[in-house]
Amino acid sequence: MSDENSHSREGSSGKSWLDRISQMFQGEPQNKEQLAEVISDAQERDLIDPETKEMIEGVLGVSELKVRDIMIPRSQMITLDVDKPLFDQLPQMIESAHSRFPVVCEDKDHIEGILLAKDLLPLLMDKEADLPSLRELLRPIVIVPESKRVDTLLNEFRQQRYHMAIVIDEYGGVSGLVTIEDILEIIVGEIEDEHDDEEENLQIKQISKHVFSVQALTPIDEFNDKFNTDFNTNEADTIGGIVLHAFGHMPGRGEIIDIPPLQFKVTSSDNRRILQLQVTLPKSNDGEDSDVA
Repeated sequence: MSDENSHSREGSSGKSWLDRISQMFQGEPQNKEQLAEVISDAQERDLIDPETKEMIEGVLGVSELKVRDIMIPRSQMITLDVDKPLFDQLPQMIESAHSRFPVVCEDKDHIEGILLAKDLLPLLMDKEADLPSLRELLRPIVIVPESKRVDTLLNEFRQQRYHMAIVIDEYGGVSGLVTIEDILEIIVGEIEDEHDDEEENLQIKQISKHVFSVQALTPIDEFNDKFNTDFNTNEADTIGGIVLHAFGHMPGRGEIIDIPPLQFKVTSSDNRRILQLQVTLPKSNDGEDSDVA
């Protein structure tokens, strides 16, 4: 092969790259596939770092999602009962470590409002004051349909300065909830809050009495030792591999599957792998939680 031909190909490759960059500034490329290619090329050429590339891809991903794709399912919602004494519900609030709680009347289809944990702080500081009824502390609820675009919802979150919305299905029933953090995690990755400490680096972390956060890369042997299970190491090396095999497809965030004796919920994933799992222990016949190591 002649030097001239080689030089010509190099020039063509360079021109192709420049052409694509030029197209970006002219409102091109024509579709998201072409844009993704330009972004990948930019990262390979060290024009942007891998973290920036992942964030850009996260933004593109948000534009393709509906609220139903990222919402916390109804079954996983932690709610308060508007008719129960507030003091009796404090342990549940403390255990969950959430900052906002839907408040229901009778069931989850009848949501009265949202309670912000910070609204309780002045009351708790005054030890002589009686805690008021939950109804006196409620904030208005925001309701969105499952079909709403996630990027549109994010814009509304920012403009109207609210952080949680209740999601309803086509029949008006509550199907879940969504927070601004759920959307931001798609863009920037999992967000740890102020309650996380050095234990966040642990592969298995207890969240509540019967719920654990588990890194998908946790080795099977370590997982079996912790949860007294006997998952087969011949099927996969990690618990994420076991869960992926059980799904039979790459699950998205929020998908749930039962692999006896445990329930697994995908709390973080991308288009290539499962990153984080929520593991829920079963109840024994006497109603107590099963023991773990």
